[in-house]
Amino acid sequence: MQIKAFIIHLHRAADRRAQVDQLREQLPVETEILDAIDNKNLSEQDILSTYQRHLHKPRYPFPLSRNEIACFLSHRKAWQAIVDQQLDAGFILEDDVALTADFAACFATAQTMLQQKPDCFIRFPFRDREEGELILTQNNIKVLRPRHIGLGMVAQIVSREAALKLLQVTQQFDRPVDTFAQMNWITNVDMLTLQPGGVAEISRDLGGSTIKNKKGLFDKLSREILRPLYRSRLRKKIDSLPIKSG
Repeated sequence: MQIKAFIIHLHRAADRRAQVDQLREQLPVETEILDAIDNKNLSEQDILSTYQRHLHKPRYPFPLSRNEIACFLSHRKAWQAIVDQQLDAGFILEDDVALTADFAACFATAQTMLQQKPDCFIRFPFRDREEGELILTQNNIKVLRPRHIGLGMVAQIVSREAALKLLQVTQQFDRPVDTFAQMNWITNVDMLTLQPGGVAEISRDLGGSTIKNKKGLFDKLSREILRPLYRSRLRKKIDSLPIKSG
């Protein structure tokens, strides 16, 4: 089974290059540094052709920033690379990830899962918060099919079939990439999660996030109100769906 790693890295984020080089040395498969889409290079046409508000329900209540659009397009670029290179799967990492002591066992377990179910998407979360159907246990690592998929896209194995599905349904998008990934009734992708995830998110150690923007007081207050409303509607939608298994 051919799996290749793709580290999404913004070229001008020089303070993260040492971490990228360290990941390349540590990862157990061939690794490619994938140039992230730079929000500063996005044209208005780039934005208009891909981003459209209120495409899906429940409606996402916030407009996307240029950084969030660029992040989504960077992940689409990684999915496209999996397809173009005719890989069985790609291991996609963001450049603010560090591998933990559990990583080797997590990666081996994910490979086993991929052999059993070659059309899946396997998340390596940095927080162990999700609950769901237990699919596999190997070397004290669990593979779950969560009912409520967590946020974050720091590391994941994406099969070629999953990449094809994601590319098809995200030619236009209306919310951040991790939030979109929660809507598996739209993606039709089998989203699985490892526990533990085998990775840590270390953006603070690398100078902070390259995605978040500073927000004014009104924006912060509105998000405090609208974010839990959105999450409640999302949970209600998910709970109304039939439970998938297999």
